[in-house]
Amino acid sequence: MPTEIVVETEDRPGVIAEIGELFGQARVNIKAAAAFSHDGRGHLHFVVDNADRALAALKLGGWRITETRDVLAVSVDDDPGELGRYARRLADAGVNIIALYTAGERAGDKELIVAVDDLAAARRV
Repeated sequence: MPTEIVVETEDRPGVIAEIGELFGQARVNIKAAAAFSHDGRGHLHFVVDNADRALAALKLGGWRITETRDVLAVSVDDDPGELGRYARRLADAGVNIIALYTAGERAGDKELIVAVDDLAAARRV
């Protein structure tokens, strides 16, 4: 199952390169990523295929891990309105979306990576 790892860093050139190289050396595949800067701090979100290796590499490198959570990888049709329909089904089931990434397209489908507050309920949707 893919895992989202959030790392807080100083906001400076090269941070993403350093973590990307670290994951490469640890043989960790990044399925999706997002990076934000706020108040002089970097907030990096990585969805990885092997959380154990990623976390070990980050800890060994002295990086500050602020959150980890299992996430869902789901395919939806690559058509207008599909995100809204999927999000509505989650909302109607009482599931809150914490984070959302697009992770690629394949044969008319779009892969979404979704972090939610109730993984079991989201799997049933």
